[in-house]
Amino acid sequence: MNYKNAIRSVLNLLHLDLTKNLEYDRLTKSIMKREIRPSSNCIDIGCHKGEMLEILLRLAPKGQHYAFEPLPFMFEDLKKNFKNKANFYSYALAAENGSSTFQYVKNAPAYSGIKKRRYDIENPEIEEIKVELKKLDDVISPDTKIDFVKIDVEGAELGVLQGGKELLKNNKPIVIFECGKGGSDYYGTQPKDVYTFLTEEIGLHIASLKGFLKEKQTLSLDEFEKAFESGAEYYFIAFAG
Repeated sequence: MNYKNAIRSVLNLLHLDLTKNLEYDRLTKSIMKREIRPSSNCIDIGCHKGEMLEILLRLAPKGQHYAFEPLPFMFEDLKKNFKNKANFYSYALAAENGSSTFQYVKNAPAYSGIKKRRYDIENPEIEEIKVELKKLDDVISPDTKIDFVKIDVEGAELGVLQGGKELLKNNKPIVIFECGKGGSDYYGTQPKDVYTFLTEEIGLHIASLKGFLKEKQTLSLDEFEKAFESGAEYYFIAFAG
């Protein structure tokens, strides 16, 4: 564990949320610890450096795990650092197969994505690369048992969900996903699109991370839209029953 991750772990442990992202990081870990079983099968979409994948492997050592990271150097690092511990794919997941330009933000790789978006850093250094687009349903068979999915794709979450429609319908896994202004709106995504897809087409409920931990308090469409528009929340969870 590097110095930065060690500090983050201490802050999580003490529930000291210096930023909204640190709060979401802590809440996500709490949900994972509560819901993931030793044999759970999990998907990490937007794996980045593997921070969440490392936790998934620890919580579900008997499960099968799948990780997606389109940035070439991070993909290679993941294969090297987690050798034989998960299935790694260098695709950017989308609603349709194909190819696309991809905005690699060199001085803030976590902001990288298919489309240019608002970046909360000064002078973003962007290198445009090419990536292969794949539907999740065409990479992992919809008949595969999946219990947990994490999606962090800087605004492209609706396309990811649509490309995995059959897998999601068949399994109804827990899905933790980012969806908010400054990212999703650059893809033309409206909050109603995401809410309707998950609730009506997949059959899941939606909650904030806090609401889920507090007796699984669900959000109505109106509440979800207000959270999106105001920026009050931008990480959510979808779940069955």
